[in-house]
Amino acid sequence: MQTAFHLSLPCSSIRDTSGFYTGIGAILGRKAQNWVDVNLYGHQITFTKAGKFNFQCPNYVFEGKILPSFHFGIVLEEDAWNTVYEKLKGQNLDLVTESTFLKEKVGEHRSFFVEDPNGYMLEFKCFKKSQDIFKN
Repeated sequence: MQTAFHLSLPCSSIRDTSGFYTGIGAILGRKAQNWVDVNLYGHQITFTKAGKFNFQCPNYVFEGKILPSFHFGIVLEEDAWNTVYEKLKGQNLDLVTESTFLKEKVGEHRSFFVEDPNGYMLEFKCFKKSQDIFKN
């Protein structure tokens, strides 16, 4: 798997956003009622329905965990992901402990977040099956 970029952005309409991106040649991936993954030239953009985005409340709930709506990140192979996670765990950073999402489903992945000095949330992901990154 080559390294793919991941970006998550709020949107006001999943339907309108999906239509726009497929109209410019992107391919839709996994989706739910309030979010959709878009494959834009091999890079993953997740759009989360947030209505008019309010930076004072920049979170959403996914599988019972509160996650930042606005974040970006990188998808890594498992060995690289483990190395980065262990390295960052040992530093004095605002690190959100790793979680497994979509367990035993298409798109199962491990993920953790770290906040940068500017307040941006950076996500590191590794998929159980790398070919599932854009599967429905």
